[in-house]
Amino acid sequence: MAEPFVPDDFEVPVHLTGPGFRLEPLGPEHNERDHDAWMSSIDHIRATPGFPDGSWPSPMSVERNRADLVRHADDFERRVGFTYSVLDGDEVIGCVYIYPSSHADHDAAVQSWVRASHADLDAVLAGEVAAWLDRDWPFTRVDDRGRT
Repeated sequence: MAEPFVPDDFEVPVHLTGPGFRLEPLGPEHNERDHDAWMSSIDHIRATPGFPDGSWPSPMSVERNRADLVRHADDFERRVGFTYSVLDGDEVIGCVYIYPSSHADHDAAVQSWVRASHADLDAVLAGEVAAWLDRDWPFTRVDDRGRT
């Protein structure tokens, strides 16, 4: 079982508000909206820095997507990874993933994407999340997967 990668006394932020978006922890309550967001934007997401191999996303059923969201919510609860839904009002427009880095020279890795219809927010989201991680999280070396 994975170990938490933030200190026990660290209060994990549950919201971030930025220009044109807000973040909240991803969970099964986002399923249909999340599924629609990435299914409508597969080529756009695959072209986003941080998703270099083109293997994700790949089409899947709403039921399988829900299982992924349950897994992400469980990771959040166990403090082994933190996935946030990116919202504009009630519309899911993307996701942010914060997980331990697989590289020894980083404490965390962050990835983000937005749906193609909100492509203009991609760099804004990445920049706001980078500043948030620097300001409010206990990491000293974040792998942003080529975003900066």
